[in-house]
Amino acid sequence: MREQNLQRAFFLGLLLLVTVAFLWLIRPFFKPIFWAVVLATLFYPTFQWWERQLGGQSVLASVSTIATIVLIVVVPLLLVGLLVASEASAVYQRLADDQIALPVRVQDLKGMVPAAADLLERFGVSLEDLQAQFSEAALSASEFLAKNAVAFGQNALRGTALFFLVLYLLFFFLRDGDQLLEQIIRVLPIGDARERRLFRKFAEVSRATIKGTIVIGIVQGLFGGLIFWGLGIEAAALWGVVMTVLSLLPVVGAALVWVPAAGVLIGTGDAVEGTILLVFGVVIIGLADNVLRPLLVGRDAQMPDYLVLVTTLGGLALFGLSGVVIGPVVGALFVTVWEMFGQEYTSTASDEAEAPTGSPGA
Repeated sequence: MREQNLQRAFFLGLLLLVTVAFLWLIRPFFKPIFWAVVLATLFYPTFQWWERQLGGQSVLASVSTIATIVLIVVVPLLLVGLLVASEASAVYQRLADDQIALPVRVQDLKGMVPAAADLLERFGVSLEDLQAQFSEAALSASEFLAKNAVAFGQNALRGTALFFLVLYLLFFFLRDGDQLLEQIIRVLPIGDARERRLFRKFAEVSRATIKGTIVIGIVQGLFGGLIFWGLGIEAAALWGVVMTVLSLLPVVGAALVWVPAAGVLIGTGDAVEGTILLVFGVVIIGLADNVLRPLLVGRDAQMPDYLVLVTTLGGLALFGLSGVVIGPVVGALFVTVWEMFGQEYTSTASDEAEAPTGSPGA
């Protein structure tokens, strides 16, 4: 018995050591693996549809699913990225050549609010200096966007390699997903019912988060770009994409763009345009986030709004853009595990309380 216990302890130690070594080995590829798993979960119904259409050919169905993903996701993203890079470079060049009249008209501002201008000058604040600083900041911001567009092109090789790694892993996760899942459930010592519940929660939250993020981003970016274009603001398409990206941040999101823009318009004499942008931003753009996010993420993931917010921000801080999905998934699994613990603990305590106790004389 002692020798058997020693062998078991040694085997468990070896198992732990090999597992830690394996996780450390694949650590640099955590994000591609994670996204391959998420995409396999998200597009598994599409894979099943292709499999039915192709007479059960899982290999062809997996290839067809990946082709579908490339056509409906990757190609539009590449086109938008090229548009943004081109527009950012064009705006920077026009700013550098003084071809854009920046919306800071000092004389108009002085004429509209002379008292405010005099008050600022008493404190040593010159509107001309503010104009120069604003021009420099705008030029720096556009230069930053242009340089990062170039940097994106320089890093395209690494991004392409990771992209093909995701597709490669996705092929096998789609083709062998059922077998892999059953093997994991059989090996993990948590209990089949608990494991299936956790995997189901992972799938639900992943789908809800991605669906909500995409819909909210498209809605906010589209409406934001349209209102900027309608008001004649330069680089409306660029700002629309920026708002789409910033919509990843709950609550603040696209407001980081349209609120300052409205303030600049109002403060420089375009009060009507600024007010229109402010009202449109609050009613339309802001409402899309405040209404759609709880409906698309919180409801489907069965998580309260505040937990969605906290886990999303924490995920962004730790994992970058991938944290938009990783954060809520971890939060949902945390809630689910504690719910299971609470249910089992309550059930065990109730059984112990209801168990008959022997009489003292028994």
